[in-house]
Amino acid sequence: MRIHPALLPALAAAAALAGCHTAPRTESPQTDSAALKAFSPLPDAVPASANVAAKVDLGRMLYYDPRLSRGQDVSCNSCHPLDRYGADGHATSEGYKHAHGSRNSPTVYNAAGHVAQFWDGRAPDLEAQAKGPVLNPVEMAMPSEKAVVSVLQSIPDYARAFHSAFPDDPDPLTLDNMAKAIAAFERKLVTPGRWDKFLRGDDTALTAEEKAGFTAFVDAGCSTCHAGTYVGGNIYQKLGVAEPWPDTADPGRFQVTRNEADRMVFKVPSLRNVARTAPYFHNGKVETLEQAVSAMAQHQLGKFLSDADVKAIAKWLTALTGDIPAGYIAPPPLPKSTPQTPRADNSD
Repeated sequence: MRIHPALLPALAAAAALAGCHTAPRTESPQTDSAALKAFSPLPDAVPASANVAAKVDLGRMLYYDPRLSRGQDVSCNSCHPLDRYGADGHATSEGYKHAHGSRNSPTVYNAAGHVAQFWDGRAPDLEAQAKGPVLNPVEMAMPSEKAVVSVLQSIPDYARAFHSAFPDDPDPLTLDNMAKAIAAFERKLVTPGRWDKFLRGDDTALTAEEKAGFTAFVDAGCSTCHAGTYVGGNIYQKLGVAEPWPDTADPGRFQVTRNEADRMVFKVPSLRNVARTAPYFHNGKVETLEQAVSAMAQHQLGKFLSDADVKAIAKWLTALTGDIPAGYIAPPPLPKSTPQTPRADNSD
């Protein structure tokens, strides 16, 4: 990646902002270039399977359809609203009969590029993740795979759409194919923005304050975990490396592996669109971006950042807000139910 001359004035601004530094920063252009090489812009396209257009159209309908839930009132979009950057703004999302789980619902935007899905990485890809909420008793709460398929089979337009999306499958309407279609749609949910333009060489894409914030971010050590295309999302890390995290009720990846070394280990979240996806962390208990930056510096890096540095970093993080795909944020027309469409919830 070429050196960004526009970053050089930002170094002086960052030094002036950082009250916790006793001397001006003296980063060289080479150091700046090395820091930027740890990041890369979003790809133009996320790899997808064959017959993708029909799968995307089907997956989009399924994503918005509440009939995939036991009470017929919760869809994927309920917890991951696409017109709100894929996050519902709650600490934990509301599911079947107003129940709440214990973890914050992460955004689906750009998730296709992550190392794994869910905070604990228990799903290796989008296809595996898409089946989880539908059958989770606290979320969409469908009682069984058979119940999901029964609902879909009863709707003629869905039967036709599955045949179109999976023409070589002798039995196309399955839970696995439902997940494949939703995943195909979610691979379209990417949000390129000003940060990508900057990485591609447009020095005017970021303001001087945002460039100074990036310098503060790198200086603090944040890019050790938050780097790459997605500014995170590509590794696991223990929460509380330098100083124990105060809330250890959720053991994180330990629940998946039962390996003691994985206690309090979580997938490092992507910071793309982070300014629009509060509240923060696995339990959604941190409300503001500034609080999140300060807490990470303290517990992960053993540093107490000045207010000026926290504000500078938060300013750069706003530059990671991308453009959501306008064609996907409005619900599509859904296939009509028939009188024979079953309702999974028989308890009301």
